Amino acid sequence: MDERQLAQRAQAGDFEAFAELISAHKDRIYRLALRLSGSREDAEDIVQDAFLKAIDKIDQFRLESSFGTWLYAIALNQARALLAKRKQDDLRPIEDYLPGHQAVDIESGRSEADSPGLFEWKDPEKLFEEEELRQIINGLVAELPYKYREAFLLRYDEELSVKEIADVINESEAATKSRILRARLALREKLSEIFEERYDREMS
Repeated sequence: MDERQLAQRAQAGDFEAFAELISAHKDRIYRLALRLSGSREDAEDIVQDAFLKAIDKIDQFRLESSFGTWLYAIALNQARALLAKRKQDDLRPIEDYLPGHQAVDIESGRSEADSPGLFEWKDPEKLFEEEELRQIINGLVAELPYKYREAFLLRYDEELSVKEIADVINESEAATKSRILRARLALREKLSEIFEERYDREMS
């Protein structure tokens, strides 16, 4: 039975069909919640609240869309609500992540290549493939302002398309691309600092 058929049965009150839909996505939803919150306890709360909300709103699910994307949107809303209760500033600008540095102004049309002083390393998403650097990247991603962390993880950890992410976070595709690019720029700059310091130590 495909996802559409399961969703139709779930909307008709078949809890087993709903449970099957949830089972297909629960591990990825939990992983995302954990990366966003940084706490197993918070991640479990986010997942539980998201699934309860999905049960309540299953009749609002549009069958022409992906159930997984719809579930991501619910989970992200629950994560935002929980983090807001923790009084975390999820609207903190990306510039606050880079003290003493000028973040690239996406609206001005400057590209990644225009950002000065970057150490020559690969883009952050490619570094995910290298286990030696995974912990460094994970730590830096966890420090990103929430809305940039959210977009970056959906794109490179969950491998959603820009359009899917835009639908999930309820933003335009242009705004979504901007968030992803600014997150990449911030990570590249922090990585540049880390590796330049390491290089200086090795050379001294």
